[in-house]
Amino acid sequence: MTILIDMDDVLVNTTEAWVAHLNALFGTHVEYETLGSFDVSLPFAPHTREEVYATQSHEEFWRSSEPLPGAVEAVTRLKEKGHRLFVVSNSQYVALQVKMEELLFRYFPCFTWKDVILTACKQMVRGDVLIDDAPHNLIGGEYEKLLFTAPHNRKLDAAAMGFTRVNNWAETLVWLEEHGKD
Repeated sequence: MTILIDMDDVLVNTTEAWVAHLNALFGTHVEYETLGSFDVSLPFAPHTREEVYATQSHEEFWRSSEPLPGAVEAVTRLKEKGHRLFVVSNSQYVALQVKMEELLFRYFPCFTWKDVILTACKQMVRGDVLIDDAPHNLIGGEYEKLLFTAPHNRKLDAAAMGFTRVNNWAETLVWLEEHGKD
């Protein structure tokens, strides 16, 4: 299979690390688990959206991010089974080099730049499966749609939207094994 995998909040704990970084920077106490929106700036008012999102250029933020539990092992297992894996990300240019080198390639050495697809329109990418935490990336694509659970999508009725919800990498591997193409 060709498996397309979102990086942020699927492979790595981007938003959780970002909230911790913002709390340290702004002296706030926002809890990651309480986020109910993709707009991370909302609970950090009175700081502006621009101030909050500008912190994504901070190298220390990317160095504090880590893989989600089971992600490294799952990617390794999928590669060993012969699947083609691509990281499909909508990343900001300002942080791209440090994000990829200090995070993706550091923890997932099986990936190189040849395995990374950068796009704001994931529906244009072809594959058998897309694993993503953002519903807007799954709508309309020509692939099986796995919605990876995160605080910002917990209230979404995945089945009603035609998605399969997976809560972690163990569930993702089970689904891929049961529905994979041989």
